[in-house]
Amino acid sequence: MAHDAATASHSDAVQSSAAGSARLEGLSVFLPSHNEEGNLERVVAGLGSILPKITDDYEIIIVDDGSRDRTGEIADRLVAADSHLRVIHHEHNRGYGGAVTSGIAAATKPWVMLCDGDGQFSSEDLGAMAAKADRYDVIVGRRVHRADPLGRRLNGRAWTTLMRLLFGIRIHDLDCGFKLFRRRLVDPQALKARGAMISAELMARMVGSGARIAEVEVRHLPRQAGEQSGADLRVVMRAFRELFLLYGDLRAEARGKKGADQR
Repeated sequence: MAHDAATASHSDAVQSSAAGSARLEGLSVFLPSHNEEGNLERVVAGLGSILPKITDDYEIIIVDDGSRDRTGEIADRLVAADSHLRVIHHEHNRGYGGAVTSGIAAATKPWVMLCDGDGQFSSEDLGAMAAKADRYDVIVGRRVHRADPLGRRLNGRAWTTLMRLLFGIRIHDLDCGFKLFRRRLVDPQALKARGAMISAELMARMVGSGARIAEVEVRHLPRQAGEQSGADLRVVMRAFRELFLLYGDLRAEARGKKGADQR
């Protein structure tokens, strides 16, 4: 199941994008958002300024994951003012994996972009990622300077190392919430993770499908509003529970794929 991802420097990727490339035939961007009232409008505005430069056919899907603040209200207002926007409301918080699965299931375009709704990614970097879409099926962001507390950075590095050891996925920043991929690669009904394990499951399934994968260095911005939940003990424990449950399934699928390729 091992896979070596190609990596482009941020400057090279930007130059490639600026030089011009084939526009995407259609793009669905979805934003997992839980209590992001202070970030949502800014994120949507940033995407709205860059997406017409990348494709003529796009949609932005806000996934309001049971927010207790004004995220849902703001999303409804934005949708009413822009036909490119849609919103999915979860009555109860389903977790990051649940929000990601809902976003993928709602996507209608050939390409899908995961963009966390916390405002820590620059929409301008999407152009550099889209510039590689003519050669790759999956383009994964790699945060150059992660703007998170030290403990969160260390936890993220340890988790990525563990996933690389268990699944052989040669991605440097597995949990980066900035990923561009072909919609046909993922069946949302097959996704089982409802917590942080969703990133590893997504990549494992796409690698298993034989996808061509590249990494592009992207900026990571300080969070301007709201609170992070990734380091919450309940979130961490859920991720490990899902890891144990999914490990056997994902390994079995990988072996089955390898056996089929050898026949």
